[in-house]
Amino acid sequence: MGRVWDLVVVGAGPAGSAAALGALTARPRARVLLLDRADFPRDKPCGDGIAPHALDVLARLGVHGVVDGYRPVAGLRLAPPAGAPVAGRMARPAHVVPRRVLDARLVAAATARGAVLERRRVRSLVREVGRVLVDGEVAARAVVGADGAHSVVRRLVGAGEPGRVALALRGYAPVAADAPDAQVIAFGPGAGPTYAWSFPVGDGRANVGYGTVLGTGPAPTRQGLLDGLERLLPGAGAGGRDWRAHHLPLSSHRPRQPDGPVLLAGDALSLVNPVTGEGIYYAVLSGALAGAAAVRPGDPGRAYRRSLDRALGRHLRHTALAARIVARPRLLAAGLAASGRDGRAFDDLVELGLGGGTLTPRVLGGTLRALVPG
Repeated sequence: MGRVWDLVVVGAGPAGSAAALGALTARPRARVLLLDRADFPRDKPCGDGIAPHALDVLARLGVHGVVDGYRPVAGLRLAPPAGAPVAGRMARPAHVVPRRVLDARLVAAATARGAVLERRRVRSLVREVGRVLVDGEVAARAVVGADGAHSVVRRLVGAGEPGRVALALRGYAPVAADAPDAQVIAFGPGAGPTYAWSFPVGDGRANVGYGTVLGTGPAPTRQGLLDGLERLLPGAGAGGRDWRAHHLPLSSHRPRQPDGPVLLAGDALSLVNPVTGEGIYYAVLSGALAGAAAVRPGDPGRAYRRSLDRALGRHLRHTALAARIVARPRLLAAGLAASGRDGRAFDDLVELGLGGGTLTPRVLGGTLRALVPG
C-alpha cells in the first residue's frame, strides 16, 4: 500500500489548494497529496470576481500576489428588476482574475509549500479503521473533498445532494467604450432569482454571464441563458466567446458536514452565496479551515464543522434570509434604494454579498423606510 498521507485533497481549485495550504500552515511537515482530474492551467467557468476577503484568508496562509497584474475594481453597480440602479464604490476593491490564472497560481503556492500534485480522477472512497482508502490504493488519515458542484466525494460518503442549484452561463466579451468601470450585477424578476453580471477583467474584456435558479421544470437552454443576459444587460454579451455553463449549489443556513475523516469544502459543501453567486471567498475560507482541522488531533469533521460555523454560521443564516428578500422585487428595490442613500448601508450590502457580513439594522431599517416613504 505504501505511505499513508496525512491528508488527501480531491480537487485542486481554490478550495482544494487552500485546504492543502491550511494543512501545511497548521502542520508544516504534514504529508499532503493534492489530486485533480485536470492539468493546470485550465479554464473553469466562473464570474472570476475575487473579493478582498479571499485575499485576507490567503495572506493568513502566507500566500500573496495571486492577483498581481490585474487592476483593482472599486466600482459596483446593482440594478433591481424595476426602479433605478444603485452605484457606489466599495470600501475595499475587488479584482477580476480568470480562473485559468488564479487556480494555477494557487496550485503553485500549495506545491511550493510541500503539497504533492497528482493527476487523478477519483472513483472510490472507503473508510477503514484509522484511514480512508482512495481508489483502493491511496491511503490517508483524512480526505477533503473540494471537487466542485458535482462532487464525487460528497456522493461517495452519502452526504446528500445540494438543495437549491443555479445554472449560469459565462463568457468573455469585449468591453464597450461607454461601459462603466465597475462590476455590474442586474437582478431579474421572479422568485428564482435570476441575475446577470459584467465584470471587467482589465484587458479589454469583461467576464459576462447570466444565472437562474433551477426549479422543477426543464433546465434553460444555452440560447435561453443568452437571451436572459441580453434582457438584463443589453449588449453586454455582444461578441462574446468561450461560453460555458456551470452549476452553482447555493448555500443554505446550515452546511451538511458530517463527523469523521472526510470533509467537504467550497462548492462540494454547497457554499455559494445565494444572492450574488459569489463562491471564491467561501471556497478559500472553508478549504483553509478544513485543511487545518484535518491534520489536528480529534475528530476532523466535528472540529471543522464547529470552526466553519464560527466563521460563517451567522452570515449564512442572513444570506438565506436575503435570498428570500431578493426574490421579491419590491423588497429588493427598497433595499437597494436604501443603500443608494446611505453609503454605510451600501458597504453593509457589499459585505453581505461578497464577504461574511449580515443584514444589519442599517440595511433593514433603510429598507423599511424606503417601503413606507414619508
